[in-house]
Amino acid sequence: MAAKLKKGDKVVVLAGKDKGKQGTISSVDPKAGKAVVDGVNVAIRHQRQTQTSQGGRMPKAMPMDLSNLAIVDKNGKPTRVGFKMEGDKKVRYAKTTGDVIDA
Repeated sequence: MAAKLKKGDKVVVLAGKDKGKQGTISSVDPKAGKAVVDGVNVAIRHQRQTQTSQGGRMPKAMPMDLSNLAIVDKNGKPTRVGFKMEGDKKVRYAKTTGDVIDA
C-alpha cells in the first residue's frame, strides 16, 4: 500500500498528550505503523557519558502511531490523504482542498 505520510511532511497530532501540536516527520516505520515527529511525544532518556559526548538526561522524540497524525493542508487544518492519477503518475492529495501534496 502507498504511504499516506512520508518523511518531511508537516503534520498535526490528533490524539494523546501532545494533541494539537504540529511538527515535521523525521522518520517513518511502515512495518510498525509508527512515525517520529520532531518536538512531539518527547521523553527523557538517560545517556551514559563517553569520550566524545557528555552524558546526562537527554530529551528524545519517541515514535507515535500513524493513526494519531494528520497532514496539514495549505490552510493549516488537518486533512486526510487521498490518491489519484495525474497522467501516468500516482500522487497524494489533500481531501479538504483537493490540492496535490506531491510536486
